[in-house]
Amino acid sequence: MAAAERRGRLPREREDHFMRLPGAQVVSTRALLTARENIRAAIEAKAMICIYGQAGNGKSFAVNASLRELAPKLTRRIQFRARPSTRDLRHELFHALGLQGRPPSHAIEFDRMLRGALEEPHVLVCDEAQWLFKMCFEYLGYLWDDADSDLTIVFTGGNGCFEMLQSEPMLESRVYAWQEIDRMPLDEVLAVVPAFHPIWADADPDLVALCDQEAAHGNFRAWAKITHHLTVGMKESGRQSVDEELLRWAYSKLSHRLVA
Repeated sequence: MAAAERRGRLPREREDHFMRLPGAQVVSTRALLTARENIRAAIEAKAMICIYGQAGNGKSFAVNASLRELAPKLTRRIQFRARPSTRDLRHELFHALGLQGRPPSHAIEFDRMLRGALEEPHVLVCDEAQWLFKMCFEYLGYLWDDADSDLTIVFTGGNGCFEMLQSEPMLESRVYAWQEIDRMPLDEVLAVVPAFHPIWADADPDLVALCDQEAAHGNFRAWAKITHHLTVGMKESGRQSVDEELLRWAYSKLSHRLVA
């Protein structure tokens, strides 16, 4: 499928893991299982929910993996990396919903078209929601409030997402459930990392714990980075398993800002 045809759709599974890490597997963390249940309940209730957390803790992964199972054909995604206007939001929704023709030039016509499209069941993921202005939140609330709408909205975001949504009483009061995705505790790391990638399958648990305590700190993106470096290091050195020397070489490449 061409990039233009995929606009607004869920990413492919191979894009879930950081740097498309070869061999990485979906692991059922507590956060993922909770997100799946929260999203399932939101779809049944046609509700708004917010899933938020610090960068790299796995919120987008949890949302994408859950929706790929629960509502792959109904899901549409929008995402902004800068502050959008309501005009930008309308146009992004137009393309994400796969509407035909040219976007209407007048707001009233545009709104009528979007409301008509949203009479069909849709799950809308608003990724990086902390970038949205108050007017954009109000506009999404306007679409969701429409009597004929069959719309579920999943807000996801990093730093500032929770605070931004909480600061808008009109929207905050409509959010059905909130979920913060935090770093994995050590006991969960020891349970899921061996299933995450083959290089960890037979690794010494003490080595996994050392890596988490000194470098990864329960952050899934950090684990993916370290694992990627290790696969390169093992290939170049001819090693067949992870040892402490290679491990320290791998995570020496990470920013010191990852240190807890």
